[in-house]
Amino acid sequence: MPTLHDHAFDAFVVEVAFLGGTVAFGLGDGTVRLVGGDAARAVTVHRGAVLAATATRDGRALLTGGDDGRVALTGADGTVTEIATRPRKWIDTVAAGPNGAIAYGAGRQVVVRFADGKERVFDLARAAGGLAFAPKGMRLAVARYDGVDLWWVATEAGPTVLPWKGAHLGVMFSPDGRYVVTTMQEQALHGWRLDDGKDMRMSGYPAKPRSLSWSEKGRYLASSGANAAVLWPFQGKDGPMGKQPLQLGAREVLATRVACHPREEMAAVGYQDGMILAVRFADGEEALIRRPDGSPVSALAFDGRGGRLAFGTEAGAAGIVDLAG
Repeated sequence: MPTLHDHAFDAFVVEVAFLGGTVAFGLGDGTVRLVGGDAARAVTVHRGAVLAATATRDGRALLTGGDDGRVALTGADGTVTEIATRPRKWIDTVAAGPNGAIAYGAGRQVVVRFADGKERVFDLARAAGGLAFAPKGMRLAVARYDGVDLWWVATEAGPTVLPWKGAHLGVMFSPDGRYVVTTMQEQALHGWRLDDGKDMRMSGYPAKPRSLSWSEKGRYLASSGANAAVLWPFQGKDGPMGKQPLQLGAREVLATRVACHPREEMAAVGYQDGMILAVRFADGEEALIRRPDGSPVSALAFDGRGGRLAFGTEAGAAGIVDLAG
């Protein structure tokens, strides 16, 4: 049976990530809580709220942006390294790339900072909705109004433009780098196949699908925004076009967060009422991970082996589940 280690942080849990044996929770009160074993340690990183967070590619630090205009890295040992300060700007989107590169949005600019401290700045007509580095190479996707720009950030070349009308709020590459998918304001996903730019529209959501997660080897893209986890198939050359998605863990409340297991075709699904289920793709079999407590699940992540699952809620409840018992 899974073993649950509960924590109460009394602040909105924005994101959670595994930094080796330590679990890092980025919170709406500006702190990063570092949990090792049953002990939790609070590190003040921002003077306001953490607005965006993600683990670095090497898994050694949590990259955060805040409403104080600060971009910082917090290590598993609690060391905080300031990357940038942009006064009077909200840093509400960040991305971690290869070789220590990071990117962040500050107003109508996107800044890429390389490991040697050099920067490249991109000026936009509007603020970026989301940022993502490709799985290989120094290519950055910038989601914006009416589409996505793809930049080779280590060169002076202009962007590849992927157009589609509407507001694009977040962006992801597929694990093989063949597809780019965005979340949209209009309660839909949109995708592009990069070898020919072909569009893929994934609609029918009753709410905005804000949480996305790729399954092992990128066979499925799991999403929130419905009363089940919606998994679009990407196995064939045409991706999800003309195919019906899997719908797993159907309930009467919305799924708010999804996280695919890194090694098995199984996903954790967090709901608006705080419940978390683990659901198997092949037969839809469900296992209860956490009972509902009334607060939406706002963060959900597996470790690299898939042996532990960490979660957080809007009310500040958090926990780490040892799935081996």
